[in-house]
Amino acid sequence: MTRSLSDLLQTNDFTARHIGPSEAEQAEMLQVLGVSSLDELTETTLPEAIQFDGDLSAGTGVTEAQALADLKAVAQKNKVFRSYIGMGYSGTHTPGVILRNMLENPGWYTAYTPYQAEISQGRLEMLLNFQQMVQDLTGMPVSNASLLDEATAAAEAMTLAKRQGKSKGNVFYVADNVHPQTLDVVKTRAEYFGFEVQTGHADHIPEGAFGVLVQYPGTHGELLNLQPIADKAHAGGAALIVATDLLASALVKPAGEQGADIVIGSAQRFGVPMGFGGPHAAFLACQKGFERNMPGRVIGVSKDVKGRTALRMAMQTREQHIRREKATSNICTAQALLANMAAAYAVYHGPEGIKTIAERVHRLTGILAKALNDAGMGTNETFFDTLTFEGGQDIQSRAEAKGINFRIQDGKVGISLDETVTVGDLADIIEVVTGKAADVQKLDAEAVDGIPAELKRTSDFLTHPVFNTHHSEHAMLRYLKQLENKDYSLTHGMIPLGSCTMKLNATTEMIPVTWPEFGNLHPFAPADQTEGYAEMLQQLEAWLADITGYDAVSLQPNSGAQGEYAGLLVIRKYFEAQGEGHRNICLIPASAHGTNPASAAMMGMQVVVVKTDEKGNIDFEDLKAQAEKHSDHLAALMITYPSTHGVYEENVKEVCDLIHAHGGQVYLDGANMNAQVGIAKPGLIGSDVSHLNLHKTFAIPHGGGGPGMGPIGVKAHLAPFLPGHSVAYSSGSQTGAVSAAPYGSASILPISYLYIKLLGAAGLKKSTQVALLSANYIAKRLEGAYPILYTGKGGRVAHECIVDIRPLKQASGISEEDIAKRLMDYGFHAPTMSFPVAGTLMIEPTESEPKAELDRFVDAMLNIRREIQDVQDGTITAEDSPLKHAPHTQADLLDAEWNRAYSRETGAFPSAAQKAWKYWPAVNRVDNVYGDRNFVCSCPPIEDYVGA
Repeated sequence: MTRSLSDLLQTNDFTARHIGPSEAEQAEMLQVLGVSSLDELTETTLPEAIQFDGDLSAGTGVTEAQALADLKAVAQKNKVFRSYIGMGYSGTHTPGVILRNMLENPGWYTAYTPYQAEISQGRLEMLLNFQQMVQDLTGMPVSNASLLDEATAAAEAMTLAKRQGKSKGNVFYVADNVHPQTLDVVKTRAEYFGFEVQTGHADHIPEGAFGVLVQYPGTHGELLNLQPIADKAHAGGAALIVATDLLASALVKPAGEQGADIVIGSAQRFGVPMGFGGPHAAFLACQKGFERNMPGRVIGVSKDVKGRTALRMAMQTREQHIRREKATSNICTAQALLANMAAAYAVYHGPEGIKTIAERVHRLTGILAKALNDAGMGTNETFFDTLTFEGGQDIQSRAEAKGINFRIQDGKVGISLDETVTVGDLADIIEVVTGKAADVQKLDAEAVDGIPAELKRTSDFLTHPVFNTHHSEHAMLRYLKQLENKDYSLTHGMIPLGSCTMKLNATTEMIPVTWPEFGNLHPFAPADQTEGYAEMLQQLEAWLADITGYDAVSLQPNSGAQGEYAGLLVIRKYFEAQGEGHRNICLIPASAHGTNPASAAMMGMQVVVVKTDEKGNIDFEDLKAQAEKHSDHLAALMITYPSTHGVYEENVKEVCDLIHAHGGQVYLDGANMNAQVGIAKPGLIGSDVSHLNLHKTFAIPHGGGGPGMGPIGVKAHLAPFLPGHSVAYSSGSQTGAVSAAPYGSASILPISYLYIKLLGAAGLKKSTQVALLSANYIAKRLEGAYPILYTGKGGRVAHECIVDIRPLKQASGISEEDIAKRLMDYGFHAPTMSFPVAGTLMIEPTESEPKAELDRFVDAMLNIRREIQDVQDGTITAEDSPLKHAPHTQADLLDAEWNRAYSRETGAFPSAAQKAWKYWPAVNRVDNVYGDRNFVCSCPPIEDYVGA
């Protein structure tokens, strides 16, 4: 048979590469479910009222080569100027060994958040290095493992200061030397906490302030002596928050040695490209006694059951998934991949390397200061890397002609230097500014020292051996590979986490992330230099609006939790504009993810919990009663669709109509959008706003716990209230910024852009349908061995299913945690454990896993069920079972005194697949309780690490 030219062009080949099961395998799976086609499966699973049978605007798919060529043409419309704008964003060199072996390595970027510590020891070690690096450079005793960006870190520090501070006042004081985008975000966040934000000179702290935020070095470059400011703040009962620069901290006296209570900032200039604003790892360090109120993830040192050092995420009881509306923050996504890069940068360069880079940057700035002084252009006398002076249009014109960007604002010129600046670059800068050529070598002899003697750093930093060992490329390469080998990622096998959508992150989608046209742009570069970004972002917004059925999209929120916050913010601003600002009740089903109530609480909303019925659906009668009870003050209902229980609720349109009838808005959480793309649209279902987890449905990788992106889509009546940004653009919005950069983590948006472009409309729909097929196939194969907790229409699940372990635990003593750990022995990451229902496992296979991998997982679960049956039958006790001893390590097999009731082979090689290829957990089961009772968040002695 002669094939058509359209077939030979292979324009739809990517769909088959993204979707795991082949056409023949899909037919086999459909047969198991008793349906003849994907369309029949869709029609018999989704409620008829929500089914969308039109075409998406994404068009037809294209080849990977064509997609990259097209996007390259778009990227080349950006003009990559040499940027000296500063404002918290600096040029940097990503060491090649880190670029290739971490940022571009799926062994690092496709891993999940390290909730399962035994198979996450590599990431946990590098994140602990990050915490140690931050502690050393800031002079603080405690640090978290990253936050979203510097501005939101400042906002988180504000609420921490309120919780910890002694002042009963309501004023948060922001010094006038703080970056403007940080002030923008702080103002947005403060409004619904009821805080009054005041600004002024750092010395002029008003009475009633509970917190004071100061930049060090300041946004215009000056260095303030922090100790008098700290003394004055503390005298009034306020906490001092210092936004600092990690590279500057190698030379200047750290904030922690000058009385700071909380220190925040960005680790971007430690090897992470500017990327038009992100993603970048922010940090928050604090004094002891603050840690149990500290936001974000913290890596702690614990031990495994054999007493060996093991790392884990510590003090999770602070987090939103535990405390809900009482949580310290709604943050769910950190910036793990970027924190790992920054920590690796510090490991590679070591203290001497970091100090040398800092000294070079400062010396070049001192030379520039000398040239400015000689030209009669006064500038700040104290500085690390930034100089500000009077200047105007003539300087800007000469700079543009040279391909240079300065910070031009209010008749002043700001120039911030960084590690990428060469002697030639500096000569160009001096010529542009002064209008005269300069002899840099001659000026060097008279360079100005901008760090006063009393502010020079004298304390050591990065003294741990990890920062003093891996400086040759061989050593660094091997260290990175050693850590990678301890971790489980999508390079090893399926990560069947419900609600997390660990699908293929195609290599082609990842390639543009490191293109200089996307990576080397400052977020506040002039618009005429960012036309390529503008074109890509506008197209992505249009696609996402069409896919969701909304009228407008904001790409600013840089995590799912941030998207929830932004969506609720839009709702509150809308009601205020309607003269209904009193509406503050947020109805949330009992099954909702913890970020939902935490986000509502951050927006000053009162959370009212709505019951769910025995099938896991919203209890419509209770919803009706609550809506009527709170009708006059009802602001919103937050629901997830398909539900958090993994089913399509039949009456979702009635739910939306009910809320609208009482004057409220419907927030539909987009966490489960992978079960809707191409077959349903939230905006047509009846919701008013949704966030989209691009790190789930739209193929941005999870990065070991971040980056994420959480843009929001809204109906037309909410569009005027989308987040604005006072620094980057004037949108006319009545809403402030929610993230530091105008487009959040813009440099990872090409991933989702290419995902949509490569699949096209038909591929997007088919991906969703195969996700449904895979989940229902697993549920069908498991249903005789494990109870499937919730099902919907036709006895089907959506894109995930919940397996109920509670009856088995009652009969055998084997828990969901035991099964999760035992799955590691079979070469799998565990499903989501005890969410949304305690004592269960939630399984989401995605569309990308091949049928062979689905079958391997099912076979593992069935074999584990037989192991549980052995306990039930009395063949072996629960405590003697391999389930209680899991996971098994290589060291277990070498144990000379093996005295267990099962063989070594049963423990470590429970299936034929494991004999063919084996992933080994790095440690035995970790003692979580010990780690919390003995809280340590700094690097332990090097000899304590497993395998050291």
